[in-house]
Amino acid sequence: MKKAYRTFIGLILTAMVVLCLPGLKEFTASSAADTDKLEVHFIDVGQGDATFITCGGHSMLIDSGDDSKGTAVQNYLQKQKVQKLDYLILTHPDADHIGGAPVIITKFEIDRVFVSNYEKDNRTYQKLIQALDNKRLKAVTPDVGETYRLGSAKITVLAPDRIYDNPNDASLGLLIENGDNRFLFTGDAEEPAENDILNNQADISADVYHVGHHGSRTSTSEKFFNAVKPAYAVISCGEDNAYGHPHAQTLNLFRANAVEVYRTDEQGSIVAVSDGTQISWNCSPSTTWKPGEPSDPGFQKKSDNCPTQITYICNTNTKKFHYPSCSSVCQMSGKNKKTVTISRDEVIAQGYAPCKKCNP
Repeated sequence: MKKAYRTFIGLILTAMVVLCLPGLKEFTASSAADTDKLEVHFIDVGQGDATFITCGGHSMLIDSGDDSKGTAVQNYLQKQKVQKLDYLILTHPDADHIGGAPVIITKFEIDRVFVSNYEKDNRTYQKLIQALDNKRLKAVTPDVGETYRLGSAKITVLAPDRIYDNPNDASLGLLIENGDNRFLFTGDAEEPAENDILNNQADISADVYHVGHHGSRTSTSEKFFNAVKPAYAVISCGEDNAYGHPHAQTLNLFRANAVEVYRTDEQGSIVAVSDGTQISWNCSPSTTWKPGEPSDPGFQKKSDNCPTQITYICNTNTKKFHYPSCSSVCQMSGKNKKTVTISRDEVIAQGYAPCKKCNP
């Protein structure tokens, strides 16, 4: 009797397992294949950065343009039916990245705010802090290696992992993965910060690279580029901007490696859509390869009978001279800044040495 009972119970359990297996197998398979559509909107904010990302009903904004673009970014998000941001990422405290943030903070519900570990003592930064205080939001700097979710997409923090003297190098770096597709964002990080990212030995290979520092020659070092190996590069910059972005050196690197380049100064807002396997775009890549700088930065010619003269910015403290578009000029104290329009030989004769970043 006991043996028959055990046999009966065994048959029932076997039948239950068989009946449940198809559902279990289907659930496992659909979970593995379930990748949400990821949209990355590189918003045209002129000379600045603002990138809206949505995946699986969740949204984030990386940077917000300058203070004249806050309402434009707000309107763009509202057209995308955004009511809430899961993340607001402010890569570093330069005005062309955080200036529009107070409008966004005021107009939208925001779950998390991530900021650089570099603080500035200026009006733009104080307006940001006031807006956060008004909404009782706490901004934090995430640790390198931390991961977060945006729908099916995974966000990995790459930088910064130390304190920098340069706000550009203190930029938050992010890798966003959706299925097999990878997007890399480095703010305005320059070569020293890029080297630190490489030294951490993280896999930063990416299909899409949001080009560092608007295409400046001070970012996207060849060593860093070789680690990223992008198929596509997106440059956020303003038409005829004062910095000469993007620089020819950066464009030449992309062109030599058959990278497809998209530019907000030429194509307006650019949208990339990932299904986890393939990436599609709302426009064709740029074909101009036109740098924002003249062939000889600072070139000025008074007349055919006068020698060519170039405008340089000299640092009377460090005794270095720079092109006006060099990022070091932005960090230079006004009392140490000297503008000259003379030949290169003449500025060297005055005791100045060429900057190693911009190589004037």
